[in-house]
Amino acid sequence: MSKKALIVTDETEQVKKIAMYISDALAGFTVKVCSADKFEGTDILCADVFFLGCAQSSPSSFSYIEKMLKHINLASRKCAVFTTDLKTINYLCSIVKDCEASLGAPLHVVSKEPDKSALNNWVKSVIK
Repeated sequence: MSKKALIVTDETEQVKKIAMYISDALAGFTVKVCSADKFEGTDILCADVFFLGCAQSSPSSFSYIEKMLKHINLASRKCAVFTTDLKTINYLCSIVKDCEASLGAPLHVVSKEPDKSALNNWVKSVIK
């Protein structure tokens, strides 16, 4: 039975690109990548690991995810967040806190083209 991963983004161009790199790095996983406005709560329930990425804090498309993560226990799941904006890391980490998922180190991508090797190592550190 393959493991399942979910990647939810705000659909900004750079964040979508990072999501595709993360998806590629998840060898052995069935990966679903979706935009936050198309996210359904059941998507996260069957995921072994989930990733959340957005370019700015509190995008309107994340409002449902924010509410849901406040009221669900995902203690058995692994999670990581990624962004292109340093200030957004605190926002992403804060919305995951209440669901008690095991939060890996956040990823802050500063270049237009993410370093694939570093990104692969980051993904490995999240899923181990």
